[in-house]
Amino acid sequence: MFFWILEMLFLVGLAGVPGWFMGGALGAALSALIAMLIYGLSLLWKLDRLERWLSEPVLRQDPPWQGVWREISVRVQRLLRQQEKLAAVHQKQLQDFLQAVQASPNGVVLLDEQARIEWCNDTAAAHLGLDVQRDKLQHIVHLVRDPAFAKYFAQDSHVTETIIEGRASTVLNRQKLSVQLHTYGDGRLLLLTRDITAVAQADAMRRDFVANVSHEIRTPLTVLSGFVETLQSIPLGAEETQHYLQLMSVQSDRMQSLVADLLMLSQLEGNQLPSTQEKVSLVALMLQVTTEAQAFSDWMAKNGDGPVHRLKFAPVPDVHVLGTRSELLSAVSNLVSNAIRYTPLGGRIELHWSITPEGLKFAVQDSGPGIAAEHLPRLAERFYRVDRSRSRETGGTGLGLAITKHVMQRHGGELRIESVLGQGSTFKLVFPQSRVVMASAEAA
Repeated sequence: MFFWILEMLFLVGLAGVPGWFMGGALGAALSALIAMLIYGLSLLWKLDRLERWLSEPVLRQDPPWQGVWREISVRVQRLLRQQEKLAAVHQKQLQDFLQAVQASPNGVVLLDEQARIEWCNDTAAAHLGLDVQRDKLQHIVHLVRDPAFAKYFAQDSHVTETIIEGRASTVLNRQKLSVQLHTYGDGRLLLLTRDITAVAQADAMRRDFVANVSHEIRTPLTVLSGFVETLQSIPLGAEETQHYLQLMSVQSDRMQSLVADLLMLSQLEGNQLPSTQEKVSLVALMLQVTTEAQAFSDWMAKNGDGPVHRLKFAPVPDVHVLGTRSELLSAVSNLVSNAIRYTPLGGRIELHWSITPEGLKFAVQDSGPGIAAEHLPRLAERFYRVDRSRSRETGGTGLGLAITKHVMQRHGGELRIESVLGQGSTFKLVFPQSRVVMASAEAA
């Protein structure tokens, strides 16, 4: 500004000298006035050029002027470049932040001062059934129509979370969401959602497990205490006493089996995965399984006063399975004992091993009553029984298939169940090729 004033005074003085000689004081004043007018018009023209230059979408790097105007343009360009770099940095930080929020397993919804949706990530959209474009600036209570959420939103304090049902809920699978509101900024709200379906299911399974264990142990304990009270209060003969002691022994064995299965499950869940260094001979393993199966079938026939089961044992391939022998024995024995336990006396039970491209397969096929299709997905759950009265009569603990499933998962295998009501059942164990070693190859 000071430079322009000096430049204008210099031009006015320079123009006033000739006017003084030509017309005196009046000529000097008139020349000065004309010089000021010309200088002002020139300044306005240059400012107009500068304005048009600044108004262009992309500034020219070589503005068509020199001197102080070029210096102004250079400084303006420098400031603009600095602002563009700063804006790019802020934009990059914002994009990184939004990407981080998008990758979060929890839902995030940003609400304005009137609790209207400004933005949400994909997780929150899936949890609450929102559409980022369609539902923008919609009130959150109008879209999340859960009475529990409406009551929670109306509270003055939101220091705790509330539980609502998610939009992904179905008749068979109820999705549970934990939602909580947080205040931030100038009256804005942050809504966080978290899928706690697995946690709720685990908690329900824990409660069911404790209840089932308590029930399974209480039943034989009640019988034992009743027999003990009978023996203590009523004088019995030797034959009756022996009969009661036999019944007490059966209940005691039942509790021991339950405790043993519970300990087995605990070990399976807490131990490391089976090593691939231990080789279990399939021939030796099945020798023990078939011996125990025959003995169990004879015992069932003796106590049930009926014909023994028709057991058919197919030849066992000479292979080794890499894993833990005790676990493998438990998995195979559980399938065989279940087939004997639930197949009527005189029924047919076939055991068959085969080597397929998929891996090593073990199949137990029986001619029992079969299982309805709705029960098949839950058979491997702990204490799940199709017929509770029948299971207790045959002495089952309800943990055999759960143990078998855990063993197969630990060995990288799979438990498969096929059954048709009234036509028998087939239980299969499938071991991956990586767990099978041919005995001939090992010998070589």
